[in-house]
Amino acid sequence: MGDHIESFPNIIGRHVGFNYYSYSAGDCLLTHDDTDQGRLLEGRRAPKRRIAVVTYFHEEWQPDWGGELIIYERRADRAGGPIDLMPTHCIEPRPGSLIMFTVPRFHRVCRVDPTAGEHRRLSIAGWFMTEHS
Repeated sequence: MGDHIESFPNIIGRHVGFNYYSYSAGDCLLTHDDTDQGRLLEGRRAPKRRIAVVTYFHEEWQPDWGGELIIYERRADRAGGPIDLMPTHCIEPRPGSLIMFTVPRFHRVCRVDPTAGEHRRLSIAGWFMTEHS
């Protein structure tokens, strides 16, 4: 993983960010691509997210509980139309697993099913970033 991260020019340790997520029954995350365009940080444009990392911390998860991470491939844009996306990966949130992908890349989190009961889909997502060129 380190070699892959270092293959991106200008990635340095201080450009790392993490968030904690907790999804319960009925929760989901709509399709997005992790870009952070236009946000300011200390009066400057925020660093660009280049690599996303997600790891799961729940102790138990059953496949029928939902919460999958769906990753899409962007097809050619239609002039003036919506973005055309094709799902390429459906990743079950297995306890202790780690997922890594480049940004921008469209993805979403499927709704957690009510059969999950009190179980929560727990994850930490992080980004390795570079300065804007």
